[in-house]
Amino acid sequence: MDHGSVLDLVKDLIARRSVTPEDAGCQQRLAERLRASGFAGETLAYGEVVNLWARRGTAAPLLVFAGHTDVVPTGPLEKWGSDPFAPTERDGKLYGRGAADMKSSIAAFVVAAEEFVAAHPDHRGSIGLLITSDEEGPSVDGTVKVCEALATRGVSLDYCIVGEPTSVQALGDTVKNGRRGSLSGRLTVKGKQGHVAYPHLARNPIHLLAPALAELAQTQWDQGNEYFPPTTFQVSNLHAGTGATNVIPGEAVLDFNFRYASISAPEDLQARVARVLDKHGLEYTLDWTLGGRPFLTPRGELSEALAGAILDETGVATELSTTGGTSDGRFIARICPQVVEFGPINATIHQVDEHIRIDTLEPLKNIYRRTLERLLLD
Repeated sequence: MDHGSVLDLVKDLIARRSVTPEDAGCQQRLAERLRASGFAGETLAYGEVVNLWARRGTAAPLLVFAGHTDVVPTGPLEKWGSDPFAPTERDGKLYGRGAADMKSSIAAFVVAAEEFVAAHPDHRGSIGLLITSDEEGPSVDGTVKVCEALATRGVSLDYCIVGEPTSVQALGDTVKNGRRGSLSGRLTVKGKQGHVAYPHLARNPIHLLAPALAELAQTQWDQGNEYFPPTTFQVSNLHAGTGATNVIPGEAVLDFNFRYASISAPEDLQARVARVLDKHGLEYTLDWTLGGRPFLTPRGELSEALAGAILDETGVATELSTTGGTSDGRFIARICPQVVEFGPINATIHQVDEHIRIDTLEPLKNIYRRTLERLLLD
């Protein structure tokens, strides 16, 4: 395979308008290519979402590449330098929605698998691809459902590389070996509506909430650990009032979020919040949403193989990180003991004029191929 094979496949994928939950034929295109290298592809559909599970071989260990073909909406088209679904080369960069997040990764690991199989048709173990069209959306009918189906079948994954754009300044400088958990709450504090001139006849829920909120904001929830920073508590919205300046509101609604480390459990965080609210004598309701539990892959075979492949290809010494938001790695970690994320530079993801440097496509593919060589060759 030459350099153009990765670039051509990236362009093919970008040209497909696969805004969540649409796949726009991306997975069918991938399955067709992979079939020629001996992969058996299967479409798993749930609701409006289609997912591709493709595998070559039946033996262990099973190394899986995971990714998503869906992309976020483009935003104002007039602000783009070119049609976001017409892949365009300018100044050594490839522009288009999904160029960095994450159609380049998908093209790179498909071509890497093709090259590896062509050179080593009798490799040990198996190679799999898990591709969804529901990562940028609600993430309820995508990777999580495929993982449940695989678990029901007794399929055991040994290694998984998620193609998220993890690099910061240079290709390969950062690999994600975990993600913090996300726990959101909506707190409604009850008061009594009244006239601001007669506060003795009302109860201001904002005033009642303020001391408890100050305590929550100042609380140290944990110390973090070697891999995770300390858990954070952040308020995202505070709603109260009728719109009039002379009315004490009858209730205040607070939206907040925990990004929590693996050493804290969501149940413990919930209990600690309730103790603070009760301590301050609030009348309230509190609704919780668990966006995702944390996952962590300590240093081991997969991270070492990937770091070695990056160093061999680029000369960059990679760093492990758990920063950022949630990803589908949280679902895959339920059925796979070693999950890491690695992909191109993430500087323009979800932005107008999203792009990737064309000269990083070949090294990205080579890193994926070198990782296969390190893990699936005797």
